[in-house]
Amino acid sequence: MSPDESQLLIRAKECIKIEVNALNATMASLGQSFVDVVLEIERTLNANQKIIFSGIGKSAHVCEKLVGTFNSIGAPSCFIDPVRALHGDLGLCSENDLAILLSNSGQTDELIHLIPLLKRIGVSTVALTSQAKSTMTEYCDLTLLYQVPKEACPLSLAPTASTTAAMALGDALAMVLLEMRGLTREDFARFHPAGNLGRNLLKVTDIMRTGERFPILPDTSSLQEAILAMTNAHTGSIALIHPKTKDLTGILTDGDFRRSALSGPDFMNRSVQEFMTRNPVTIKDHCLAVDAINSFETHTINDLIVVNDANQPIGSIDNQDLPKMRLI
Repeated sequence: MSPDESQLLIRAKECIKIEVNALNATMASLGQSFVDVVLEIERTLNANQKIIFSGIGKSAHVCEKLVGTFNSIGAPSCFIDPVRALHGDLGLCSENDLAILLSNSGQTDELIHLIPLLKRIGVSTVALTSQAKSTMTEYCDLTLLYQVPKEACPLSLAPTASTTAAMALGDALAMVLLEMRGLTREDFARFHPAGNLGRNLLKVTDIMRTGERFPILPDTSSLQEAILAMTNAHTGSIALIHPKTKDLTGILTDGDFRRSALSGPDFMNRSVQEFMTRNPVTIKDHCLAVDAINSFETHTINDLIVVNDANQPIGSIDNQDLPKMRLI
């Protein structure tokens, strides 16, 4: 690497360090104002109202990202352009909504003009800014500050550390809110039905084999009966259950069958109990697809039995199905 090229890396590291410093300063400054804003967001949502984000320029991009984050955790949110708001988009706003207005300087004219219009409708306002003394902090109901000791831009013009700190503070609001409202992974899955994330957040009951594709027999059956059931179901395993309680007692796989062939003559007529794997790895029916993937990786298995809370098998997952479903 030439000296000139090494300087590029040095400068890159300096930029990141400046942004890290802004994050550390913001984290250290957090106090009651953060709690007040979180509680106001919760109050708004409990009243079945929405969160409105607004900003200009790079701040608008940060706002749009935060809208996506809040919506993804079940906190209805929208972005409103402060200029277009003055020409009709105020119709998006309702009484008891909460508006979070982002401006690094706290002096953005478009937002300052918007604040009294929002208040006239009955919308509460939060100034999200780095300047404690500004027109926006004076006009808004609440203020949430982030700290920017220095921008990473050598000209101190392009928003860098400021947008990073603002976005991180918005993310912190969302994640604290997520925990306060007790959002579960199942809830999260409902808001992310598409893409890899959505597929991984499917429940195991959405991807398991059932019916004719899920062979199941009493553990008193012969090995021949078990192999015939597996063949008819076109699968590599069968669940074995107690004939009376219907509890899962074992699993027989293709590997178990191959090993049984080495046990001596007439092995096909012997009890499946002699060859099945007892206490197999299972997964509960309320778990997610991602939990099944983790089980396959942790236990190095090819088949996973899905059981209910009574430990009765209700389906199976074949790891060969996962690529077809684009889960891995």
